Amino acid sequence: MEMYEPSLDWANELTHSLLWAAKAWAITAPLTVIVLVLLARYTAWGRQFWRVTGGYFRGRDSVRVWAWLGVLLFSTLVAVRLDVLLSYFSNDLYSSLQVAFAGAGAGNDAVRDSGINGFWAAIVTFMLIVVLYISRQLIDIYLTQRFIIRWRVWLTERLTADWLDGEAFYRGRFLDAPIDNPDQRIQLDIDAFTAFTGQGPNVPSLGTIATLPFGAINSMVSVVAFTPILWSLSGELIFFGITIDHALFWIAVVYVFATTVVAFWIGHPLIRFSFRNELTNAAFRYALVRLRDAAESISFYRGEEAEKSLLRKRFSAIIDNYRGYVVRNLALLGWNNAISQLINPLPLMVQAQRLFKGQISFGDVTQSATAFSAVHDSLSYFRAVYDSFAAYRATIIRLDGLVESDRESRELPRLTAEDSPDGALELRDVEVRNPSGSQLIEPLSLRLEPGDSLVITGPSGCGRTTLLRSIALLWPYATGTVRHPDHGGDAMFLSQVPYLPLGDLRAVLSYPSRETGIADDRLTAALEDVTLGHLSNRLNETQDWSKTLSPGEQQRIAFARVLLHQPKVIYFDESTSALDPGNEYALYRLVTTRLPGSILVSVTHRDSVKQHHNFHLHLTGDGGWTFKPEPASADV
Repeated sequence: MEMYEPSLDWANELTHSLLWAAKAWAITAPLTVIVLVLLARYTAWGRQFWRVTGGYFRGRDSVRVWAWLGVLLFSTLVAVRLDVLLSYFSNDLYSSLQVAFAGAGAGNDAVRDSGINGFWAAIVTFMLIVVLYISRQLIDIYLTQRFIIRWRVWLTERLTADWLDGEAFYRGRFLDAPIDNPDQRIQLDIDAFTAFTGQGPNVPSLGTIATLPFGAINSMVSVVAFTPILWSLSGELIFFGITIDHALFWIAVVYVFATTVVAFWIGHPLIRFSFRNELTNAAFRYALVRLRDAAESISFYRGEEAEKSLLRKRFSAIIDNYRGYVVRNLALLGWNNAISQLINPLPLMVQAQRLFKGQISFGDVTQSATAFSAVHDSLSYFRAVYDSFAAYRATIIRLDGLVESDRESRELPRLTAEDSPDGALELRDVEVRNPSGSQLIEPLSLRLEPGDSLVITGPSGCGRTTLLRSIALLWPYATGTVRHPDHGGDAMFLSQVPYLPLGDLRAVLSYPSRETGIADDRLTAALEDVTLGHLSNRLNETQDWSKTLSPGEQQRIAFARVLLHQPKVIYFDESTSALDPGNEYALYRLVTTRLPGSILVSVTHRDSVKQHHNFHLHLTGDGGWTFKPEPASADV
């Protein structure tokens, strides 16, 4: 009867395991980089991923990023090694119990005591491994979260800036196929993208192994680490007269390959279902937001039934897609669960015959079952996470769609813009068309000197506002040249419904400057000038000011901004439509008096606005126009 012997030299195992992890890192790191390069070059989703976030992983600043990834990779490899050590602990635990029972049954105290001592030594070893296991897990989660947060901050800033650059956020609406819900893509999709799980947004407990790339690495290294164990413990199996050496290993490989092929066939449509699930939910959410923002108008129209119909239609699209999503996901889930459960007792069934013959110990049986499960689960990783990968692929497609849409938006044509060194505003052969290609305004040329003012009139639909959009380089269906002071950087557009950003009143007044860029005394004086002095004590008050202020007050806020920023060119697009003639006159008079060197361009349907301008451009509605001086009013 043999004395108990531990499966490993535990006294020196810490040093050995660290060396193992270092060697594994030295092999795995370059292989991982090679695989990533191949994926980025030869797969569609890899190229899309690189377009979205490639900038984070290249350049001088990326050294820290790659170093961080290297640390996370080492943590992943340590996790594999700890799993291997736990399998050896399991072998020692049950082997020591078997020896202790055998020794006690045979009356051999020495054998019995060796088993008992081995048992307690295994318990102490387990406690040490558990301490290392938990410590690694906590450190791993912390490091993973730090990486994800930094990556999300960078990518959010990058895609937000890309969306705003070149007015892509506005000009994107003119694309043949405008993207849906860029706000959701920047907020929700970036969160899911940087979490790297395919299961939704980041959660505070997320560690490396839960992510798709490190989970794949963990699985592949686990196969390498557990295969020698499974190989050495596997015996032969006679199957229909054929002897199979190392049968457990080959069963795991063949079984996983066959079941994975079927799983991929079942799960492939999940990419489409996941993408449409995000698309339809976003459309429904957008309709709800629109309903909330337009609540007053809808109530006046008594449009509840029409809104119900619209919401029902969009929600039905969600449910129709989700039904297919559920059916296909259940098919994949059922298949994965079934084949995983069916294989569980197999290693015990195969090894039991060798245990009964005394060829292996009970500890060997348990370790071989653990090793078989590790190899099987690791080889099955891509089958098990196919639904997660499908969801992540849909996220990549949505973010890449945003990047591509921004690029196409910036490439849309616009007027040729030149600087005007003498401060004049000049149009040269500016022709404006509608999206269908029909001419709105025939080639137009004019010049406005500093201090000049132009009023633009014409019937509804003649292209008055569109001309302003063209001058602002926003309208993609215009040709010609415009010369701006300072390349148009020192201009301000006042629309009929002024934009009021979220924040306190100081931020609203200061826009587009930062809220701290203008002194409070200037803000207060501007409010007094536009007869909004009663708001002076509310500068620090945060409200949804677009809901708090009346349309007339909002328009006066816009005039206050003009006084504060003193732009060289000011464009008014029905900017006094909510004001009575007295307030309109006072505000125009205020601007012309305070900013005598500024160029004013006004679009209006009111005859009262003409008196504040010395030039008149009338659009006839059929593409024609007339340009002439406007007689100055005696009151001005």
